[in-house]
Amino acid sequence: MTTLDRALETVMQLSLDQQELLIEILRQRHLEASRDEIAKDAKESLAAFKAGKLKPQSAEAVIAELRRSLNDVLHRKN
Repeated sequence: MTTLDRALETVMQLSLDQQELLIEILRQRHLEASRDEIAKDAKESLAAFKAGKLKPQSAEAVIAELRRSLNDVLHRKN
């Protein structure tokens, strides 16, 4: 039995109220972790920009590159 299976089995032994509380706690922790990761990425990007590793670009150029990347990803899935 995997660790995840054991965790789910344990959670199923909780009351519904406890399960709902656990879900809310997990959502909040996930949100905090996501925010921390975004902040870390932003700091790294800013440091790279200040170090001259990145060049300034117009919003239009960035959007066009994002669209190209998205199209590449979508076409690889098909």
